[in-house]
Amino acid sequence: MEIQQTPENALSHSTVTALINAPIEKVNIADWLLNLPDAEYQRCSTQHIGAGITSTYDGQPMSINVETIGDALMVQHYVAMVHRPDYCRMLSISDSITKNGRTKVQVLWELKATRIDEHTCLYTNAIHATATPEMLAYLNAQGLQLANAAAARQAASDAHNHEETPNFAKSIENKALTGQYNQPF
Repeated sequence: MEIQQTPENALSHSTVTALINAPIEKVNIADWLLNLPDAEYQRCSTQHIGAGITSTYDGQPMSINVETIGDALMVQHYVAMVHRPDYCRMLSISDSITKNGRTKVQVLWELKATRIDEHTCLYTNAIHATATPEMLAYLNAQGLQLANAAAARQAASDAHNHEETPNFAKSIENKALTGQYNQPF
């Protein structure tokens, strides 16, 4: 069940765009994401550790991503709530592991391609992190303020998104134009 982001539980929101030099008709974000090889995921960010594809018990596609965001090791369990060629809405209750312990954070990841012209698309990579009730209790037990955690998460998430988004766009472009993931950037 999705937790709605409010001012009381918001951790971060980062949206970054990049060009895809391929026609929208050839771009398929869902196919790219839900078949993404581990090595290709790792190539898209220095903070990406590993990725794999599975499904939920009821058969919904799921992407498992392991990465670092700031000082947190994140294990993300992204369920494909929407998975179309031009748009994916992925929702995860992610494990966040730091030197102070382990908690849960909700991460909504939206990937979108919008036609610019017959040869080009705009790729948008949006990440929204929301504190779960477990995380709010964790912060309270650690004597930490949500505002401080949110400021740190915002800076780390935005830096991460600025690194991975152009590389995701190039990978999607390569897949659209060649059918391959492992074309050099």
